[in-house]
Amino acid sequence: MSELTFRLVSKSAFQSLFVTLLRLCLFFLLLYFPFQGASGQENFPDTRLGTRASQLNTAGRFGKHTEEQGHTLPAVLVPHGMTFWTPQTRNTEKKGVCPYYSTDERLQGFRASHWLVGGCTQDYGSFTLMPLTDRSKLKATERAQKFTDETARSHYYSVRTPNVFSELTATSRTAIFRFTFADSNEAFLAFEVNSDEGLGTVGFDEKNKRIVASNPVHRIYQGKGEYAGMTGYCVVQFQDGDVAEHGIADGVLWVRLAKRQVLVKCANSFVSADGALGNMRSEQPHWDFEETKTQLQTVWQKEFDKIRIDDTALGDRQKEMLLQFRAAQYHAAFLPHDISDCDGLHPRFGAKSPLPSVRNGTYFMDFSAWDTYRALHPLLTIISPSMAGKMMNSLVEMYESTGWLPIFPCWNSYTSAMIGDHCAAILAEAAVKGIKGFDNKAAYKAMLKNATQTPADERDYIEGKSRRALSSYLQYGYVPMEDTVPYAYHKREQASRTLEYAYDDYCVAQMAKLLGDKKNYELMLGRSGNWRNVFDLLYKNYDADLRVRPSYITEGWQCHYIWYVPHDVEGLISAFSGKKAFVNRLDSLFTQRLYWHGNEPCHQVAYMFNYADEPRKTQHWVRFILDTEYGSTLGGLPGNDDAGQMSAWYIFSALGFYPVSPVSGEYAIGSPVFPKTEIPLENGKTFTIIAHNASPENIFISRATLNGKPLKRMFISHKDIVEGGRLECWMSSDFDLGFGLGFGLGFGSGFGSGFGSGLKVTSFQSVTSLSILQRKVSSFQSLTLLSI
Repeated sequence: MSELTFRLVSKSAFQSLFVTLLRLCLFFLLLYFPFQGASGQENFPDTRLGTRASQLNTAGRFGKHTEEQGHTLPAVLVPHGMTFWTPQTRNTEKKGVCPYYSTDERLQGFRASHWLVGGCTQDYGSFTLMPLTDRSKLKATERAQKFTDETARSHYYSVRTPNVFSELTATSRTAIFRFTFADSNEAFLAFEVNSDEGLGTVGFDEKNKRIVASNPVHRIYQGKGEYAGMTGYCVVQFQDGDVAEHGIADGVLWVRLAKRQVLVKCANSFVSADGALGNMRSEQPHWDFEETKTQLQTVWQKEFDKIRIDDTALGDRQKEMLLQFRAAQYHAAFLPHDISDCDGLHPRFGAKSPLPSVRNGTYFMDFSAWDTYRALHPLLTIISPSMAGKMMNSLVEMYESTGWLPIFPCWNSYTSAMIGDHCAAILAEAAVKGIKGFDNKAAYKAMLKNATQTPADERDYIEGKSRRALSSYLQYGYVPMEDTVPYAYHKREQASRTLEYAYDDYCVAQMAKLLGDKKNYELMLGRSGNWRNVFDLLYKNYDADLRVRPSYITEGWQCHYIWYVPHDVEGLISAFSGKKAFVNRLDSLFTQRLYWHGNEPCHQVAYMFNYADEPRKTQHWVRFILDTEYGSTLGGLPGNDDAGQMSAWYIFSALGFYPVSPVSGEYAIGSPVFPKTEIPLENGKTFTIIAHNASPENIFISRATLNGKPLKRMFISHKDIVEGGRLECWMSSDFDLGFGLGFGLGFGSGFGSGFGSGLKVTSFQSVTSLSILQRKVSSFQSLTLLSI
């Protein structure tokens, strides 16, 4: 701790004693409260990060159109809460259009949103209100105002439009606004239901002086345009009934306000208007704006403090990365989100018509599973295991209410939006890690059914139940090109499906092992080797033309998906004819600028050097990605945040480890960014990460210990974390001094021996230059690096 200096007018003994006591108090305060990275609003992240197209390293190289957008919101919300209260610059609920873009110049209002943040899907059940000084123009694009002076934080948002200053804070299911109008203007409020189907309703309750509205939810992907069996409801309450008159024009309800500063409360429900009122009474019974704001700030302080970073001796770059880290925590706290009312009522899953709601407590929705099983859900098993258990229980409830485990459950419906069967992967990981709060046996029954059965009624399959192309996969051990996968939003993509199903099969196998089902364990473990059946196809076409995406690959190219064997890297190394060929080809992915961080299939790739005894290359490339694919500008995400997955990757990688195969319970070690980090766990223990001499230059681990004992493998386990371990790394700038011990993988799959012999690694294209960011690197052996 640096010495404190005091300037005193007098040198009296009393003053000297006072100074000594003050120094001691400050010392013990600093000793007791060492972590201050998230304290104070000034250290809360600007939530507009990611609200415009990527401005980073691979922007535009692989992504197209919406894939280059971060598609995040500067919303005020409770972590994983029901509604995301956000400024609105776009007025649609159509696919792929985010409610807010920081490149837009006009504000249309404030939206109660349920947008799949970071995705390309749709908003649903949303409503918008906008303060105005006249009511001549009420449609969204006509009423839109130039806006300035935004303050965007997770607990508070404010903005200035001509003659109005607007402030917003919230709870999970409610929001409270404070609108201050210029004295010389009249004060109006416009309220709009954002139904693209034109089926919303809105009315004014004269007796209680409140707006009551509804917005039916409709599906996309499977059953596009069909009613999803639930409706969003909204109630808007005015303090003291501050409404002078009201009316409806152009489908927009307007009210003239009696005062120049007004408080307005909103509440949402997916059960009923009465449910929304109940949520308001429960979560927002008062009219104290500042109290609600302070309460939400405290909620977010606790969320950020789930990972406590010592910021007392950070350099400028580390401080910048700390704010990016907090922004990543914010983005990782949107989805899945609770859509149940305060009393536990929530709509039934998968209904095509209104059905009585059920009272089963907390119920989470919008599992962007193809994205989030990779890092977001693994993160929750560490920092929020009790919430993770409730999320798993929600998936089990979906199965029990309909008979099938969903693939990609959104807007309370089946979707089959993406490939794979990754709700099974999420459930298996949680069970293997000992997450409580859900029925493991029911979850396993659901997973096994998805992996082995197709609905007898074709209408159920068309709706989105069961794995796509499962019959072909079971018959051939892969999805052949002849199967075009017609009943899916993502058609074809046969090779990628095969690879993802192989991982899902491995996850089902681990669940079978956990529950003692030896027969199905062996069956599913054998099926998890089906990745081999498409390896040659990907290998032979590795250097394919990047201008055209192959129809058998999902959102990427062969050079990306060939690495997707997270559960059997040992076998994949063998398929490449050994570690040397494996590492050379892996090198080329980066040196030829083929690596694409802006979409998920590559997210485990940089950590795969660890499996071939080249952990220093993992350390280099992980840091390179952190430095070049993330930034602190509004375009500081490499692509769609995809429900928090992109941000969860950043969180794990900045901490210094990553779940390559989440169900394994192992984490590959990378390169910790911060000198000292503590993760206070729900069980009362703490996992500590110490990175001695950590700096932007010192990115290589020269030696490491776990709980004081030398680390012999570049992996730690989930058990090491939850038992409150201490990972200690000594960082260096010298590549040659990097930690590089051999180790056994320990997967126990038996794959890989002898497979792939005779494959010849083709010559690489000319190496595309990359920036080393002025790091001191003495030798990169076969790795060629130039300045870009």
